[in-house]
Amino acid sequence: MALRHAVLAALLGGDFSGYELAKEFGLGVANFWHAQPQQLYAELAKLEAEGMVVGRQVVQESRPNKRLFRVTDTGLAELERFAAAPSKPSFIRDDLLVKVQAVDRLGTGPVIEQLDARAAGAEAKIELLGKLLVRLRGDADEEEFLRRGRPIGPYLTCRRGLAFEEEHRDWCRSTAAVLRERQVLRAER
Repeated sequence: MALRHAVLAALLGGDFSGYELAKEFGLGVANFWHAQPQQLYAELAKLEAEGMVVGRQVVQESRPNKRLFRVTDTGLAELERFAAAPSKPSFIRDDLLVKVQAVDRLGTGPVIEQLDARAAGAEAKIELLGKLLVRLRGDADEEEFLRRGRPIGPYLTCRRGLAFEEEHRDWCRSTAAVLRERQVLRAER
């Protein structure tokens, strides 16, 4: 998958400025694709040059003018082509896992601190994702929303992000607990 597909998918939710797209990416799309705001602006320019998005100028009274972007038929066709192509298997690429892998030969204190920090970060994201799910489904309960709610795609990817963050938080906490216990046992010897 290229950044272009993530940007096109995010723009299906409506017309967005680059700033609004970056905010949308920061929470919703970040569950499955990370990008810096400057990467998003550069990708929007490429997509517009290729005719996959179109931008329009919006004049604002008390603020600078802004450009809003939306997906064109060409962009939608690209997304359909992408959706039909086989997906690659996902994998984990995480520097903290390398540190845990090597923890038998390293001091455990810094690794435990990083595990605790990651667990806290995951907890904060869990709270944000929970709020996003509530906002997306409105007054509907989850079961009803899953049957009939729209848009379902962002909701389902948000649920995946929530499950990931919960599992990541739990793994970080349990791994830190194991390492702490081993520190105590080592100190008792």
